[in-house]
This record gives sequence, C-alpha cells and structure tokens, in this order.
Amino acid sequence: MYKVIISKKLLKSLDKVPAVYLSGIKGTINSLESNPRPSGSVKLTGSTNTYRIRVGVYRIIYTIEDEILTVEVIKVDHRKSVYK
Repeated sequence: MYKVIISKKLLKSLDKVPAVYLSGIKGTINSLESNPRPSGSVKLTGSTNTYRIRVGVYRIIYTIEDEILTVEVIKVDHRKSVYK
C-alpha cells in the first residue's frame, strides 16, 4: 500500500471544486493508495515520476516515489488551467 500525501493548501483549494466533481476526485485520490498507476493515468512528458489522471473536466497531478511507497498529490484543477 502506498501512502497518499496531500498538503493543507491543496485540501483548502478542493473547497472551490463543484460538488459534482468533488466526490469523484476524492475517490480517485483514495484509490491511488492501492494502485498508483490506474488505467487512464498518463505519465507527463519531461518528468520521471509525475502522472495525471482525469476526473471529468478536472485533472489530478501527482508524483510517485516507489522506493518509499508514497504518492504526493501536487495539484487538482480544471483542465484549462492545471498545466499553467
């Protein structure tokens, strides 16, 4: 099992996400504990361990550290502004 790390700043920013997407985002983040590379996850180019996964029009950007079994969620944002 991987340990999922989410910063307090990120948790606070999740309050701005519409409720329609919030339950899906939380469920996806929780599922990263057991499977950090689910189907639909895409490795970002230019990085060695950064991935993204879609939840509706939102994207979850996260890194995987296999040596210490951690997944750190970096950013959750709308698809048009997540990569800026």
